Amino acid sequence: MEHNMFIHILFMLVIAIVSIAVLGRLGLPAILAYLLTGVISGPSGLHWFTQQQVHFVAELGVVLLMFTLGLEFSVPRLWSMRRTVFGLGSAQVIVTTFIAGGIAYLLGQNLVAAVVIGSAIALSSTAIVLKLMNEQGWLRRRHGELSISVLLFQDLAVVPMLILLPLLASDGTPMSLNGILYGLLTGILAFIGLMSFGKWVLPRIFDEVARSRSNELFVLSTLVVALVTGAFTQWLGLSMALGAFIAGMLLGESQYRRQLEADIRPFRDLLMGLFFISIGMLLDFNLVLQYWWQILVTLISVVVLKIVIVYGLLKLAGEHAKVALSTAISLGQVGEFSFVLLALAVNYQLLDNEISTILVAVAVISMSCSPWLIRHSVDIAKKLKGGKPSKAMVEQTVILPASEDDDFVVILGYGRVGQTIARFLKTEAISYIVLDLDPTRVTESRAAGEPVYFGDACKMGILKRVGIRQASMVVVTFAEERQTEEALALSRKLAPDAKILVRTRDDSNLTELKEAGATQVIPESLEGSLMLVSQVLYKCGVPLPRIIKRLESERRNHYQYLHGFFSGTETDFTLDLLHAVSLSTSASSVGKKVADIPWSQLDVELRAVRRKGAEIEPAPDDWVLRRNDILMLVGKPRSIEKAEDYLLQG
Repeated sequence: MEHNMFIHILFMLVIAIVSIAVLGRLGLPAILAYLLTGVISGPSGLHWFTQQQVHFVAELGVVLLMFTLGLEFSVPRLWSMRRTVFGLGSAQVIVTTFIAGGIAYLLGQNLVAAVVIGSAIALSSTAIVLKLMNEQGWLRRRHGELSISVLLFQDLAVVPMLILLPLLASDGTPMSLNGILYGLLTGILAFIGLMSFGKWVLPRIFDEVARSRSNELFVLSTLVVALVTGAFTQWLGLSMALGAFIAGMLLGESQYRRQLEADIRPFRDLLMGLFFISIGMLLDFNLVLQYWWQILVTLISVVVLKIVIVYGLLKLAGEHAKVALSTAISLGQVGEFSFVLLALAVNYQLLDNEISTILVAVAVISMSCSPWLIRHSVDIAKKLKGGKPSKAMVEQTVILPASEDDDFVVILGYGRVGQTIARFLKTEAISYIVLDLDPTRVTESRAAGEPVYFGDACKMGILKRVGIRQASMVVVTFAEERQTEEALALSRKLAPDAKILVRTRDDSNLTELKEAGATQVIPESLEGSLMLVSQVLYKCGVPLPRIIKRLESERRNHYQYLHGFFSGTETDFTLDLLHAVSLSTSASSVGKKVADIPWSQLDVELRAVRRKGAEIEPAPDDWVLRRNDILMLVGKPRSIEKAEDYLLQG
C-alpha cells in the first residue's frame, strides 16, 4: 500500500513537471498545470488520491501564500496610492460582490452561498496580471497603475473574507448575528494582539536569529512564525491564513523582508502547487460535462460583468475611455484567491459541490484566456474606441521605488567601502539600494534613513527582489573571496548588461574575477576606496572634473568621508564609529541649540542633522533641536554611548 502511494506521488510529480513545461511553452500560467495534474490524478481521472488526502498539506500552501502576501503588503505604497486603492478598488469589490451575489440569490442560492459566490467572482488574479503587465512594460502606464490599485485592494479584502467564512459556517444551526459580531470582535482583538506581538517581540527574535548567521535557523524561524500565528487564529475559530497574513505584514516593514521572501519562496511554491492540485481534484468531469452549457454561460457572464463594472467605475471617475477599457479587460478573469475561498466554502459546507465545480471550471477557463486578453487589451481598446489615447492618459506614471530609476546602483555589502560609495552617490543624487548581512549595521543605517536591506547577496531570489535586472551598475564590496565570487557570478547572470565593479584586498585573483564577468576590479586601501568611488561616479555619468575636485577635497580634509562608519556585530572598536541618535519627545536635548551641547567634552563630532528627510551638514551653532531629529555622531564607541545618554537623558 505504501509502495503504491510512493509510486502514485512520483507519477503525479512527473505529470506536474510535464504539464508546467508544455503549458509554459503555450504562454499559460503554471497554476493551470497544477489544476490539470489534480484532474488527472484525482477522482475524475486515475483516482490515485482524493481531495481530502492532500487537503492538510495543501492548506499549509495557503498559509505560506498569505504570509508572503503580507510581506509584500507595503503600507507606505498603499498610502501613496490610497485614492485609487480605496476608491476604485473598494468600489469594484463591493459592486461586483453585490451584483454577482444578487444574481446568484435570484437564481435560487441561499444568502450565505450568494455572498461566497459574489466574493469569489469579485477577485482577479494578482499573479497573472502583474506578471504580464511587467513583461509588457505597462506597470508605469495609467492602466497599469489602475490595475495595481484594484488588485491591492482585492488582496486586502481577502482578510475580512477569511474572517467571515468560518463565522458563516453554521453547522446546521441558524446563523446568529450576535455570533458573527462576536467573531468579528475576536478577529479584531486577535489582530491587535498579533500587532503588539509583532511590534515588540518579532523584531527582537529575528535580530537574534540573524546574529547567529545560520541560514537553517533563519528558514526554520520563518516557517515557525508563519505556522504559529496561523495556528493561533485557528484556535480562536478564525482562518489559519489570516494569522499568517498578519505575521507577514508585521515583518514586511523590517530589514529582513527580502531575506524572508527568498527563504520561504521554495516552500510556498511547492505547497501552493499541492493546493492547486487539490483544487483540480475537486473538478468532477461528469459534472463538467453535465453542466457544460451552464459553465460556458457563466464564464461569458462573469467576464463581461467584471469588464462592464470596472469600465463604468473608471468612466465615472473621469478616466479616458481607452484607459478604462484596457484596465477592465485586464481585470476580467477570476483570481487564484477565488480558489481559496471556494475550497474553504466547500470545507465549511457553505457551498454545494456542483456550484463549486462550475465556479472552479469558470475560474480555470478565465485564467487560461487572460494572458491573451491582457496582452491585447490595449489593441482591443483602440479598435473598440478608435484612435490612440493621449500619451498623458496612457503613460501617466506612478511613484516607483528607487530600484526603477535610470541611474540605479546596487551595492552588495555595507562595510566601510560600501558606505563610502553610498555617501558619494547621495551627494550626486544617484539612486542606490544596498544589501548587507549584518543585522546591527542594517538596523543602524535604516534608523538613519538609508536604503539598506538585510539579505544574502549570494542568493538569486534576493537579487531579483532588489531589482538587479534593472540596475545600471552593481558594486561588490565584500572582503571574503568566496562571497565575492558567488555574488559576481549571480549578478552577471541576472544583469548581463550592467557594469559590475568589484573590490578586493589585493590583485591576486584579478584575472579570475574579470573572466567571471567583472567590468573592473579595484584593490583595497583608502586610496583604493577613492578610486572605486571615482569609477562609480564616472560610469554613472558624473563629469570627470567634478569627480577629481571631490576626491582632492577629501584628501585635503584628511579623508573625512572615510572615517566614521555604522557599527556592525563584528566591529573594530579602535575605529571611529558613525551612529544615528533619534530624539524622542522626552529627550533632554530637545529645544536646545547645537552650540549648547558640549561636543568636545563628550568627545564626539556632530556630522549632520536630518529632519523630515532633509540633511543639514554641518548644522549651524544656532540650530534648535526638535523631536524626531536624527543626529549623526562620529566618535569612539564609549564616547558615542556617553553622548547618546547625555542627549536623551541629560
